[in-house]
Amino acid sequence: MTKEDDHSLTREPTREEKTAEAVAEGHDADIPSNIGFIPTEADERRRTSLASRRASHASKTRDAQVIDAEEGSQTQSESDIVWWDGDKDRQNPYNFATWKKVLNCVLVSALTFVTPLASLYVLGFAAGPMIFAPLSELYGRQIVYHCCNVGFIVFVIACAKAPTLSSLIAFRFLSGTFGSAPITNGGGTIADMIVQEKRGAAMASFSIGPLLGPIVGPVVGGVVTDALGWRWVFWIIAIMSGVLSLVFFFASEETYAPVILARKTKKLQKETGNDRLRSKLDAGLSSADYFKRGILRPFKMLAFSPICIICGVYVGLAYAYLYILFTSLTPLFMRIYHFNTVNAGLTFLGLGVGSMIGVAYFSASSDKYMKKKAAIAKEQGIVDPREIMKPEHRLPPLRIGAILLPIGFFIYGWTAEYKTHWIAPILGTMVIGIGNLVIFMSLQMYLIDTFTIYAASALAANAVMRSIAGAVLPLAGLPMYEKLGMGWGNSLLGFVAAALIPAPWLFIKYGEHLRKRFEIKDL
Repeated sequence: MTKEDDHSLTREPTREEKTAEAVAEGHDADIPSNIGFIPTEADERRRTSLASRRASHASKTRDAQVIDAEEGSQTQSESDIVWWDGDKDRQNPYNFATWKKVLNCVLVSALTFVTPLASLYVLGFAAGPMIFAPLSELYGRQIVYHCCNVGFIVFVIACAKAPTLSSLIAFRFLSGTFGSAPITNGGGTIADMIVQEKRGAAMASFSIGPLLGPIVGPVVGGVVTDALGWRWVFWIIAIMSGVLSLVFFFASEETYAPVILARKTKKLQKETGNDRLRSKLDAGLSSADYFKRGILRPFKMLAFSPICIICGVYVGLAYAYLYILFTSLTPLFMRIYHFNTVNAGLTFLGLGVGSMIGVAYFSASSDKYMKKKAAIAKEQGIVDPREIMKPEHRLPPLRIGAILLPIGFFIYGWTAEYKTHWIAPILGTMVIGIGNLVIFMSLQMYLIDTFTIYAASALAANAVMRSIAGAVLPLAGLPMYEKLGMGWGNSLLGFVAAALIPAPWLFIKYGEHLRKRFEIKDL
């Protein structure tokens, strides 16, 4: 075999080859495809420099590396690349036993249920994703989960012991920051273990936690506050989190493939004495470069992608509306309908039922539309349906959500204004829950399909905008209702939402043009 033939066998796949493979495998963010990391041009320069320094150091101890003098890069023998031990390697998260996958998914979903119970000040949810997502790609999912679980418990206990309102607000912000980790990284954990075509059910179960947490919280919180006082709300959350964190610590496993292979590589280096061994998924970048890359990409999307900005504004508005209801439902029903604390907490169930209906509707309608497109592709003789699939095909359900959201606010506002039977405004919140959930899921899936391998960064950017909106705008909720009343106060929210009704049709028509016109290079 000639030197050229050997180089062709061990060459680094091109960026285009890696991107195509990553999309086909359903990877996202910096999770590489099975043929390696996807670098930018700047990453290539840094990696070449780092590889040259490593090769220079290795050549002093053994003549094992072959340095390409013309390009300044190193080639390695296939025997020095650490990969899975066959297609059925049990260390590969895709090959975990079914019970182990289910257990990991259930535990992460349980954590996402507990953390929103305490994190009404969701500004912390804006800070967390920007830090914990890159950290999980550097050090693995588990260490981030464990550290954040401890941090969450510590600051929830601090909330229970808070001596002043100011300290309570600060501790709730910090609990929200640490509590965002399972919500931020949970989808990545599921993607680590479950192949794309089987991921739907797992993602649906995962979404139940963050969906029901903020709704069940006020119901249980009302009962606990009435019986034991408000501090016991935080003590109960701390106890639940402590138990879940202990179970998670002993029962869950690392799922992030690059970290698993890095550990395997270190173990083999120690056992064999071969320092040339390198994980197939080794990025070849320093930790600082990798972390900076993950931190900056969401901000680049917010600055230069109209798609990301528009989706962020729309989801942020829907999220803020939801938290306006969270902060206003209890005092309004206590004042207008003279509910006690326990009964006022039960009014959140309308939102919960509506959200569950929204999940069912979106899943059914979205899958139905996608199956229709797949059938068309089959009729046209297209082997891969993705060739005719566009991100805009995720948006038809958004039209229903955009219409239902303002209708729900009009029903809720005017039935409460005229003090009709209490079930009427709760039915209005149910309609709001349906519309809100459909808007949220439609735009989330649209971002995932638009940014493919960088979907996690797009979702992190979206999380920043919606969390800021969800933290700031609800502060104006009660003053608005006091000034305008329930009827016109909710009508104001409804009119703003109604002004956005054309957005889904415009997105469906012009979304592809915006994506191509403002495509961000070198993410």
